[in-house]
Amino acid sequence: MTSLFVTPRALPVPDSPLLAAERPQDAPAVDALIDAAFGPGRFVKAAERLRENNRFLPDLSFTAHAGGVLVGGVRLWPIWIGARGAVFLGPIAVDPAWRSRGLGAALVEKACEASRAAGHDLVLLVGDQPFFGPLGFSMVPPGRIVLPGPADPSRVLARALVPGLAEGFEGVVRA
Repeated sequence: MTSLFVTPRALPVPDSPLLAAERPQDAPAVDALIDAAFGPGRFVKAAERLRENNRFLPDLSFTAHAGGVLVGGVRLWPIWIGARGAVFLGPIAVDPAWRSRGLGAALVEKACEASRAAGHDLVLLVGDQPFFGPLGFSMVPPGRIVLPGPADPSRVLARALVPGLAEGFEGVVRA
């Protein structure tokens, strides 16, 4: 007897998702991925104060697509640290099926490369040193950069995009 039901065959998944600048049509999927990764608790964090009433930089923000499906995204935002311009990285989110495969690191590197090419000197973020340290981020000395809300000083990290220029960044961070 022949079955009328066909067992679906797993589609091949590309080894490396396609990284590209975020497009307007990507926004709903990126927002959903961020919501799933961080939940509503992210809205009370100091980092969110830098995103409120600010617009992310689409030419410096990247998505990852695998098989036509969005599987990762990172956004960068214009900020001021004291009197100097910089960019703020975050949030970064990767679909659970793609975690621990280097996709988050690839998105961060792509965003930093684009930021450097656009003339930015520094990328600031609030995140985990074990993940971001190998990507060139280091802890900002406590009190040197003041975020608009409480943040664990050990999680305030920066990466100079031009060697030596990180030293001149200090003060209150604002959008």
